[in-house]
Amino acid sequence: MTELDAITLEIMRNRLEGIAEEMGQVLVTSAYSPNIKERRDCSTAVFDADGRLVAQAEHIPVHLGAMPEAVRAVLDREPEPGDVYVLNDPFAGGTHLPDVTMVSPIAHEGTVVGYAASRAHHADVGGMTPGSMPAGAREVYQEGLRLPPVPLVRGGEINDDVMTLLLANVRNGTERRADLRAQIAANERAEDRINALIAERGRDRILAAFDAVIDYSRDRMAAELEALPDGTYAAADALEGDGVTDEDVPIEVAVEIDGDRVSVDFSGTAEQVAGNVNAPFAVATSAVYFVVRCVTDPEIPPNQGCYDPIEVDIPEGSVLNPRPPAAVVGGNVETSQRVTDVVFSALAKAAPDRVPAQGQGTMNNLTVGSRTSEGFTYYETIAGGFGARPDKDGMDGVQVGMTNTLNTPIEAMEAEYPLRVERYALRPDSGGDGRFRGGLGVERAVTVEAAATVSLLTERRRIAPRGVAGGEDGATGENLVDGRPVPAKTTREVDPGTTVTVRTPGGGGHGDPAERDPEARERDRRDGKVVR
Repeated sequence: MTELDAITLEIMRNRLEGIAEEMGQVLVTSAYSPNIKERRDCSTAVFDADGRLVAQAEHIPVHLGAMPEAVRAVLDREPEPGDVYVLNDPFAGGTHLPDVTMVSPIAHEGTVVGYAASRAHHADVGGMTPGSMPAGAREVYQEGLRLPPVPLVRGGEINDDVMTLLLANVRNGTERRADLRAQIAANERAEDRINALIAERGRDRILAAFDAVIDYSRDRMAAELEALPDGTYAAADALEGDGVTDEDVPIEVAVEIDGDRVSVDFSGTAEQVAGNVNAPFAVATSAVYFVVRCVTDPEIPPNQGCYDPIEVDIPEGSVLNPRPPAAVVGGNVETSQRVTDVVFSALAKAAPDRVPAQGQGTMNNLTVGSRTSEGFTYYETIAGGFGARPDKDGMDGVQVGMTNTLNTPIEAMEAEYPLRVERYALRPDSGGDGRFRGGLGVERAVTVEAAATVSLLTERRRIAPRGVAGGEDGATGENLVDGRPVPAKTTREVDPGTTVTVRTPGGGGHGDPAERDPEARERDRRDGKVVR
């Protein structure tokens, strides 16, 4: 087997990660929907011939940590060179139905040397409400078209039967077709670039590089874990209802660090629920991977080697490992955030100087759409406060935890949809006070200028993001329709002229507020961050 020296390893690692990033650029620039081209709610990655993650773009954590399950599901179908498989089934490699994944072999001279994978959140995949994010869903069938791994492309040719079936079951078929073709193009770019790399460096060296970058990440992750104190660290939190009832849904975890390995056990977590906050196993595991990477060294190259020292145990039939036909659309976007919070809280006991106070802990999902085949469907997640860190304030108005999307620019939103933005601003005093203040949430008010269906999937409307080490909690969020409060999870029909307002939570504070630097306190008042 070809061995790589340290310099060649670093060059090859960057080349492979560059290919994954270029895939993402192709997807973003080729897509039609603002959700992908503006918000960049998509992810891309390269895998080896055994389905091991080799390189990923720095996109969406909840997509990327779960993507290996999708690749494994496709490998079971024994794809051939020139095939592209499409899937979204949460119980067969997917996360939730709007996240559509494409996996295709990367072939060199007729031999499969790896796989390209792209995942993108499509603004509609059918189901009971426009936008496919219904707050009241009780089973996955209500959430949209469910696709097990099926060949959308065979031998380089679009499978018209599959494409026709897919487009017949979604709204905005023209937009969906364009976005699907953008994903195909992204995967094709990976094959082109890997083959160019093989031509330059030789196949044996490229395959050796796949192994070497994985081994390198595994060794670095093991060393980071070994530096943490051994022990078992527990934490608990809760979701604010499941969309069917308002009863809290407990999430409990015990994290055991033992030398160069970590075991994460979710025994004690609630059983699966009637509503849609159930999270597939791959989603919960993805959240765990994200936290462990944050608490160790985020600069470790993200690939299969990072995840090998991490074991995750979740009881089957729980809210984090549900059985079909559980509804799951909120699990990917909201429950993943709570898993992140609870695992951070546990690991803070082992590494308090590496863990911030809680951030907003929600993606604040807003979906607006019309009930026509070629109407409009708009979806976005809205930023909020980042928790204060042990040595600095939290950031204002950013995506937190398992999402890494941008906002939709007002100009793009108003040009593409019958929507008008009335207000978009930071929320003064929403960050928890402390030696270091939590980041501010935002207020986004949107007037819907056509009859539409509005769905909200949000959290932290009752249970505030916690401050730590004496810091105060961040402010809770609030949802309003024409100025009247509505539940955290709701779907309703609205008339033209209705204004939907989402006020997002702030981050928790860190440390005793009495210890805050007086100059920082004065700066808070000058910048309008506090109202008292």
